Amino acid sequence: MIQIKRCGYNVMHEEGFVVDRPEGSGDYLFLLFRSKMEIESQGKRIVTEQNSYILFSKGSKQYYRVIEQPMVHDWFHFDSDEMDELCEQLQLPLDTIMTAHDPFYISRKVSELQSEHIHNGPYKREIMEATVRCLLMKLSEMRSRIDSNHQISKHYDQFINLRNMIYNTPSVSYSVNELAASMNMSRSHFQQLYKEIFGVSVINDVIHNRLEYALYLLENSPHDVKTIAELCGYDNEVHFMRQFKKSVRLTPTEYRRIYRSPATT
Repeated sequence: MIQIKRCGYNVMHEEGFVVDRPEGSGDYLFLLFRSKMEIESQGKRIVTEQNSYILFSKGSKQYYRVIEQPMVHDWFHFDSDEMDELCEQLQLPLDTIMTAHDPFYISRKVSELQSEHIHNGPYKREIMEATVRCLLMKLSEMRSRIDSNHQISKHYDQFINLRNMIYNTPSVSYSVNELAASMNMSRSHFQQLYKEIFGVSVINDVIHNRLEYALYLLENSPHDVKTIAELCGYDNEVHFMRQFKKSVRLTPTEYRRIYRSPATT
């Protein structure tokens, strides 16, 4: 059983920040750093780039210090009597700094953990355990797939920056040809590498991002469906509604009626 003790999503420290626990925290600690840090790993202090993560084992020294301000990180403390065996099975080394090949995915999972942690549903513990297991398996899969592939690792940073741009601008209509040209790649080579890195085609990733933003707006904004379609990059409201229903199994209006936040009604 994996038991989450506490967690933090998108935690920011504007000023200098140092954690120094010679005997650890008494549990396992997962950290995703989205800013440059100095971290002690296996007796050595190493300066890492942004989007690095580490899983501290129980009893290991925990030292990390901010290099680049503001410090932004996601984290969760947890306990388990099977973690060492699970990490060995997944070939995920403990107490080792690793590159976060898909920091957006990791952050989403920590966000899900935090959301469950503050609620008290009947399956809270089971959902949180499943989320951690899913995260660890995904990290293992990405690490084995990407670290051993030179073509992917060579272009990794460019693709991360590109995906960050796509995720931050859901209202922009990107074509595959434009995205491929921005990477100085042919359309086919760009699509192949994108899917290898992120496990999803660029078209489906763009659609998923648009619909995720649409869900947020339907729950939290007063905009009508036509405006939300435009804010999510759709020129055609009917196309938006068809794509939304295909994915969510509800029309935008039906979804809003069921899930709209009470604070916006």
